[in-house]
Amino acid sequence: MRKHVIMFMAVAVLALGLVRNIKAQELQQVTQTFLDSTAFGIRIQVNATGEVRPTENATIVLALTNQTEVYVTYFNLSVFGFLNGTTRILMANASEADFSLTNSSRTFNYTFVVPEWVWGATYGEIKLGHSAKYGPVIVQNEGFVFGFSMTNVRNVFLEGLEHNFADLRQMYEQLNDTYVELNRTYVELNRTYVELNRTYVELNRTYVDLAQNFSTLQGTVSDLDNTRRVAAVFGITTVIFVATTLYFVLRKPREYW
Repeated sequence: MRKHVIMFMAVAVLALGLVRNIKAQELQQVTQTFLDSTAFGIRIQVNATGEVRPTENATIVLALTNQTEVYVTYFNLSVFGFLNGTTRILMANASEADFSLTNSSRTFNYTFVVPEWVWGATYGEIKLGHSAKYGPVIVQNEGFVFGFSMTNVRNVFLEGLEHNFADLRQMYEQLNDTYVELNRTYVELNRTYVELNRTYVELNRTYVDLAQNFSTLQGTVSDLDNTRRVAAVFGITTVIFVATTLYFVLRKPREYW
């Protein structure tokens, strides 16, 4: 029975792992700040969706705020995900060039779809070239690179396996309880069988004794029947003898004096 239970559990794991499609309630799109940094007169802030599932949309909001007279030569935003949690792939890319931030700020909104089989923390990278004016001094930045972790992609495959495992564990516990109950019933039935077998042996022994006694009694009855016959013959013979004797005595001639 344990072998059958183990085989059933293995087949159920494969079936549930490959077939079951887990779709829980939609995640609430909560935005988090993943980068807030200042470099040579410009403040860079990145807010993005905190957590998503594969094939869902994620949103990035990039804000560039000046702290002095700033001219942006270019910026490039790249977002990377990790296929199966290991291999890095590019999921989104956006760029802008040649604009001023003097006494102003710019906000950029981007939305991208998370590919299937991507999970874990994603990675954002900003490359920025700009110039900042501090009075008569102009500072040139040819290319800062900012790297940061961002939106977490849930591992729905692992969650599905964990959910299936919990279901299978519950199923196994139920089957194990059933096995224990059946084993207890088997023990009781086996005990009953032993008792019945012992009773059968006793009854069989009694039957053999009765058969032997019957055979003995049958022999005794046969002996008594023979004795009765012999006694009958003897009695008849005796009667005949007595009758004959009387006959001869009575027929004897009388003597006359």
